[in-house]
Amino acid sequence: MERLPGFRDFYPEPPPAPSVWSAAARAFLFAKWRETARLYGFQEYDGPPLESLDLYKLKSGGEIVRQLYNFTDKGGREVALRPEMTPTLARMVAAAERGYKKPLKWFSIPQLFRYERQQKGRLREHFQFNADILGERDPGADAEMIALLIDTLRAFGLEAADFVIRLSSRQVWEAFYRRRGGDEARAYEFFQAVDKLERESEEASAKRFEELGFKLDQVRDFIESSEVSEDLAPIMEQLAARGLQDFVRVDYGVIRGLAYYTGPVYEAFDRQGKFRAIAGGGRYDNLIALISRGKVRLPALGFGMGDVVLTELLKERGLLPNLQPVLDVFVLVEDEAFRAESLRLVQGLREAGVATDYGLAPAKSDRQYKLALSRGARFTLRLVSAPDGRVRLKVKKPAQRTEEEIKPVDAVDFIKNQLQLEKGPSLRGEE
Repeated sequence: MERLPGFRDFYPEPPPAPSVWSAAARAFLFAKWRETARLYGFQEYDGPPLESLDLYKLKSGGEIVRQLYNFTDKGGREVALRPEMTPTLARMVAAAERGYKKPLKWFSIPQLFRYERQQKGRLREHFQFNADILGERDPGADAEMIALLIDTLRAFGLEAADFVIRLSSRQVWEAFYRRRGGDEARAYEFFQAVDKLERESEEASAKRFEELGFKLDQVRDFIESSEVSEDLAPIMEQLAARGLQDFVRVDYGVIRGLAYYTGPVYEAFDRQGKFRAIAGGGRYDNLIALISRGKVRLPALGFGMGDVVLTELLKERGLLPNLQPVLDVFVLVEDEAFRAESLRLVQGLREAGVATDYGLAPAKSDRQYKLALSRGARFTLRLVSAPDGRVRLKVKKPAQRTEEEIKPVDAVDFIKNQLQLEKGPSLRGEE
């Protein structure tokens, strides 16, 4: 049996091939995402991976259905695997916003699904860091979101030479469209055409704009002007005050294809142009009112950062840390007469918070030792009989090939002290 196209298996370290996805690398991403969100005062939420199909049709119209994994469940309900998190967030906030002080600063790391053609950096499923602020109209919230995006990427070791946030405005584009007599009923088509400019041929783009009553040169001239608009100026000022101005530039080549954006929008790209957008987001002040059918009106803004492009970028830049397994202790059971006492030792170490493993079944000493090395054990322990008949504990550091003898009763304190001296984490991917 093979996995479905566009889906991934995540293997423990070391993965069986360079192209295989690593569970440890995924855990590393999640940890950095959570830590940066915590530094900014965001709280984690989650929702179901299966939602009513109407939730997505309400937000995006009936045409969205062809992009979804959708079906009729056993209760006769039309449902879909979530393709994005924002509609779920809007539904949750509309239902419970009275119980929270505003503004809300929430984040999540959902797995998302879309039935679409696979391409580089885009699969049929991915994990995504979603961060949103709800209940705040001030541009300070937009600056806060962009700063969080910048610092999230910096947490992985990326700097201003590696990526740029291209900042734009849907309000500016809407004004441009109206000034030139654009048909309001086809505004979304126009925004999608702008969004695809950098991914389509010049001929295809020219044809799209011509059908909408525009010339490609008009659109390109507007993009090249890139003047800081009234709604973007305070955002740029606040980012400059944080010392983050080198990470951002105003660029009207970004518009974001989704229909619900209402204000500032932005995307993060690597400066070498080797990858798709690393992240993207913006302000969507009308979505909660739409989802709640007008019962709740809250301004909102946020961004999403997928794991696929980010992982590829970190690999290419050599920024994934050593993800080999790390274990504090491996207990060798060389003499089966000591198995019961060895198990008590294993349990005591684990209860003390020491990551510990051992040979589950009888095996030769060298085989157990090789297993300990493969698990990245910092220490191996083995119970032995001393010449005087007492039981002693041999403690070995495989990395240094040194061994010493202690009393079994001192094992927990000895190992904890040694680990503290090393100041080394037992979790994968930590630095």
